[in-house]
Amino acid sequence: MLGEAQEPGSYYVGVDVGTGSVRAALVDQRGSLLAFADQPINKWEPQFNHHEQSSEDIWTACCVVTKKVVQGIDLNRIRGLGFDATCSLVVLDKQFRPLPVNCEGDFHRNIIMWLDHRAVSQVHRINETKHSVLQYVGGVMSVEMQAPKLLWLKENLRETCWDKAGHFFDLPDFLSWKATGVTARSLCSLVCKWTYSAERGWDDSFWKMIGLEDFVADNYSKIGNQVLPPGASLGNGLTPEAAKDLGLPAGIAVAASLIDAHAGGLGVIGADVRGHGLACEGQPVTSRLAVICGTSSCHMGISKDPIFVPGVWGPYFSAMVPGFWLNEGGQSVTGKLIDHMVQGHAAFPELQAKATARCQSVYAYLNSHLDLIKKAQPVGFLTVDLHVWPDFHGNRSPLADLTLKGMVTGLKLSQDLDDLAILYLATVQAIAFGTRLIIEAMQAAGHSISTLFLCGGLSKNPLFVQMHADITGMPVVLSQEVESVLVGAAILGACASGDFASVQMKKRKGRNVN
Repeated sequence: MLGEAQEPGSYYVGVDVGTGSVRAALVDQRGSLLAFADQPINKWEPQFNHHEQSSEDIWTACCVVTKKVVQGIDLNRIRGLGFDATCSLVVLDKQFRPLPVNCEGDFHRNIIMWLDHRAVSQVHRINETKHSVLQYVGGVMSVEMQAPKLLWLKENLRETCWDKAGHFFDLPDFLSWKATGVTARSLCSLVCKWTYSAERGWDDSFWKMIGLEDFVADNYSKIGNQVLPPGASLGNGLTPEAAKDLGLPAGIAVAASLIDAHAGGLGVIGADVRGHGLACEGQPVTSRLAVICGTSSCHMGISKDPIFVPGVWGPYFSAMVPGFWLNEGGQSVTGKLIDHMVQGHAAFPELQAKATARCQSVYAYLNSHLDLIKKAQPVGFLTVDLHVWPDFHGNRSPLADLTLKGMVTGLKLSQDLDDLAILYLATVQAIAFGTRLIIEAMQAAGHSISTLFLCGGLSKNPLFVQMHADITGMPVVLSQEVESVLVGAAILGACASGDFASVQMKKRKGRNVN
């Protein structure tokens, strides 16, 4: 557990780079948010299943939000900075300049996003090798991991990108490099997305077998040969140049980073739930499942010993909580799917107009509309004749089949607001059933899970939370501090500052949803 901070009144800054925005928070030593800011970031989709971003655009957004959260603050009280981000692939040349990851040669677009599915043939070939490293990713590698993306770049952009590349970063590691000039990678990123082993390091035979022997030849300098645990202090801290950009003091501690879902897991899984009569009270932290639900949903469960779950990523040693093995289930583009279903419906313009007139979000309006039309029955029964299969972007866990597509059954000819509301409900229920399927796979393999701990944007939607409680049959805990991902990032900075001995879970109060 985190101990008492050595210096009272210290602050820490957490920066979270999500799929569509960058967010920052100023956090005190108790884990409370004192200031928050967010800034949208650009995304490009030059062709279907190709998703790209710009590292320069993202860094600029980091600077905007960080300056906002420290306005009016005594900067001398800021002790540490932590980053988390999506597990997207950043490509730079030998002079650390952006390289194009696209056929158009646009070097500003130098990031292949996590949800990019261009490397389908590459991941099939990798999985056909049946190499032993694959047992640590649920048996088959995901197209959303980095090895297939790297192989795609070598096979498709040899001259414009691959041959000129000097550095391939996971986005969280790019941010910590940008802040410190240190190219060390986080154990979290390399273990979870790059096939690195906390115990054995890189496996030369894997990279040679899949046709990326280039990395072995240069001692992995392009993808990371210095690896640090999350929360470790990097170099001499924040460089003067980065300090000016971010509006922070030069030299403050900067932490080795986390993937965004893992920061959320770190920020929420240790919540203090005493006094609520929950099954997990008095049980080990391994009885908890952290569900980080935003653009996608990630299901983070930890164990003292390695547990191999078919179709679920991991086990990863010390990738989120030091000394524990992590299994990570996931559902691709859950938040994006809800948006897709609602915004594509014929009644969406009517919904928008009515929600705007009430000064509500469209989802708050839909939730209240469902309450109006449910009559005497529980709201969940409105979908008795309408069902959604939610794998519109393939199935990440536990089926691990990227070729799966989505499906809706039970459609009628009517397209009014009632139909839209019920389709929205069926989509939310489908996502909750997907979570239940992941939990059942984890429990069958040896996990003992009794309580869900939700965080992320979708956890602010009462219907989403209630359906997860109803469909899994488990109590759901929401953190009193709703921005758990940012708290996780700030915990990294607090650890790096030396004020705390480790990132091991900080207790915070939770609230129960039945």
